[in-house]
Amino acid sequence: MATIMPEGESIRKAVKWISDKLLDDPNKTVQKLINEAVMRFDLSPKDAEFLTEFYRKGKTGVPE
Repeated sequence: MATIMPEGESIRKAVKWISDKLLDDPNKTVQKLINEAVMRFDLSPKDAEFLTEFYRKGKTGVPE
């Protein structure tokens, strides 16, 4: 099942940025990167929640 991306260029850029950072250093914590992305891309709390769920579900590949 495909994940539905919210509308908005900023959230897409944030997902790409976080994913790139995780590829560079898989030991980085996702939550720290999400917090940094929120500031870097001026994201809303709803966007931050989306990112948290997106990466949480991505860990197992199965929505909880």
